[in-house]
Amino acid sequence: MQTSNRFLDDIAKMANGAASAVTGVKGDIEGMARRRLEKLLSEQNLVSRDEFEAVKAVAANARAAQEKLEKRLQELEAQLSGQKPAQKPAQKPAKKPTKKTGQKTVKK
Repeated sequence: MQTSNRFLDDIAKMANGAASAVTGVKGDIEGMARRRLEKLLSEQNLVSRDEFEAVKAVAANARAAQEKLEKRLQELEAQLSGQKPAQKPAQKPAKKPTKKTGQKTVKK
């Protein structure tokens, strides 16, 4: 009986050693995969989440400013269209000669 216990103890020690070796290999494989993925992503010129959020905030502020300016423009256009122009109307420019000879066209 004593012999079988030693045999089982040896098998248990081997199994424990194999399990720890597998755990170490697993960690190594995960590390290599992570490094390879990081390298691949860095080559793709992707932005980080922080940079994305910063640009998103700038775009939101620009959009708000644009909407504010559009509203102001509409108000100013409404004010201008409601008023009668105080200026005299612009004169029509003289007609340019249509022929190469320099003669003006005559209206009938």
